[in-house]
Amino acid sequence: MLKIEPRKEPSRVMLYATPFLAVLFTIVAGFILFSLLDKNPATATYLIFISPLTSLYTITELLVKATPLILIAIGLAVGFRAGVWNIGAEGQFTMGALAGGAMALALYEVEGLWVLPLVCLAGALGGMAWAAIPAFLRTRLNTNEILVSLMLVYVATLLLGMLVHGPLRDPDGFNFPESRLFHDAATLPALVAGTRAHVGFLVAIIAVIVAWILLRSHMIGFQIKVVGQAPRAARFAGFSSPRIVWFCFMISGALAGLAGIFEATGPVGQLVPALPVGYGFTAIIVAFLGRLHPLGILAGGLLLALTYIGGEAAQISMSLPSATVQVFQGMLLFFLLATDILVNYRVSWIASGRRPAKTALQQPAE
Repeated sequence: MLKIEPRKEPSRVMLYATPFLAVLFTIVAGFILFSLLDKNPATATYLIFISPLTSLYTITELLVKATPLILIAIGLAVGFRAGVWNIGAEGQFTMGALAGGAMALALYEVEGLWVLPLVCLAGALGGMAWAAIPAFLRTRLNTNEILVSLMLVYVATLLLGMLVHGPLRDPDGFNFPESRLFHDAATLPALVAGTRAHVGFLVAIIAVIVAWILLRSHMIGFQIKVVGQAPRAARFAGFSSPRIVWFCFMISGALAGLAGIFEATGPVGQLVPALPVGYGFTAIIVAFLGRLHPLGILAGGLLLALTYIGGEAAQISMSLPSATVQVFQGMLLFFLLATDILVNYRVSWIASGRRPAKTALQQPAE
């Protein structure tokens, strides 16, 4: 018989081991899934997890997919550590692309090294402005930031669609709902010549380093940890909870907005209604897969990007359903949450002929 017993204190070993267990269980479940679909599971697993690492082109595409995931997940992790549940990063991603893209179109055919930084700044401010709405409502009216930030995702998506169908539509685009292609001065330089990989990945690496230093060595990082784990102790220490809420929302909004404008000025090169593809939601998985640690998020972002690239290759090569990538990401999150029980509980064996000892309440009265 199996018995689940609470641990005296959370296991640090299992805290960092469970993400690897979740990946392993996901691969095993993938084998079963592909077998049920009458597909070769070994070939499918190779295409998803190994094939993207075998050529320079697929590796650079991996960096393209990982950049927004890492940037958004870093911002979300800062908030999650403080108990600030920003679930609307997809909307902030969209508004960052929209604000920065509008700036790029306003400066169309303007030359200068200052154009791209200004466009990126506009993108970050757009994400911050959208994140300020749930921050204000939580700190002033005590509303639930999960619902507010999530509902704002759909507002941002509709606003993007409305503007690219109207004021931002390309006048020479034969009435297609898309903006002009951005001028060269407003597009991100390539990280590897001849590929879509751009310098935004370097910015993501810098964000990882800065977040690691902030959370590990800065006073604000200590306040974030205390507010998230012991709100009453934070109040006694004089830490301002509303200030931490605003700080977390502004950081996550800025990074999500920056990810949005990087996507628009990088691989896409214009504003289109289909620009938001779910990076803001997938980044939640990345944040928890990385245990809210910047270095873990870097690894988690690369892993989830691998499922994007490999899943698309498997769809084409093996005629798999279009939802293959989402199924793998969903299984990964499911197994991560399932194995999290091992952090605070242990599984022990009980011999079939042995009865558990009676507690004091079960002892007969003398």
